[in-house]
Amino acid sequence: MLNKTEKIFKSLGENNRLRIVNMLMSKPMCVCEITEIIGLSQSTVSGHLRILKEAEIIEDTKEGLWVEYSLIKKDELNKTLFKLVRSMFDNDELLEKERRSALLADRNILCKK
Repeated sequence: MLNKTEKIFKSLGENNRLRIVNMLMSKPMCVCEITEIIGLSQSTVSGHLRILKEAEIIEDTKEGLWVEYSLIKKDELNKTLFKLVRSMFDNDELLEKERRSALLADRNILCKK
């Protein structure tokens, strides 16, 4: 258990990964949607997603043409962490803007650029 907990906290110890988790609280997203909102390169976002996946915070599924990333909410530790992260970010304007942008992101438009 300690190894999993250690991986989770290490993965969440980086600002951009926290921002990605914050956006995934709004809805499952693909790399191009996250890249567009967060303003990082696709390879950087993919690296962050890999770390979050290895920590068992997110999972990926094939959804048509895209790989869709979503939070793993069935794990009790994850549920608790997501509530904590959300409460910490409630009054942050940038993070609130990113959550709203995540809801509006349309991969059918963004991923064809």
